[in-house]
Parts: sequence; C-alpha cells; structure tokens
Amino acid sequence: MNKVSILFFATLRDQAGVKTSMMEIRPGETIAELKDDLVKEFPKLAGLMEHSLVSINHEYHFDESVIPENAEVAFFPPVSGGNS
Repeated sequence: MNKVSILFFATLRDQAGVKTSMMEIRPGETIAELKDDLVKEFPKLAGLMEHSLVSINHEYHFDESVIPENAEVAFFPPVSGGNS
C-alpha cells in the first residue's frame, strides 16, 4: 500500500471536518480514484470533489494523474470570480 498525506482547504476542510488525513491507497491509484475514496470516508464532500483543484507535492494535477508513493495531496475548492 501507498501511504499519502491529504490536505483539505477552505470549504473542503469545513465539510470534511479535518485539516489533514493520512490514507493508504493502492499503488497506481489516480486522483479520480482517491476522490471516490475520500467521498466514502467523508460523505459531506460528495458534491465538492468533482470540481476541486488538486495538487500533488505542490504541483497541480488532473484526475487521471497517478499518485506517487508518500505524496502530499492537497484539495482546494473551485475558485470563481472576476467581472463579466
């Protein structure tokens, strides 16, 4: 198993009820699969994870990215704003 550190920010932290979590994931697991695992562990994240921004070891990644061993995976809520 691959042990990773999970960080939640802003609304995601509020809904998860924790700032950080340690998880063991399968080798070769993708961000999309991790999002599914997190929704099972933290059901209040269900509507938020689909559009969340994700970084692995301080670099942004997409859902199909594979998570390396001992990674730090951070989740940020989607950002909107600006003038139309």
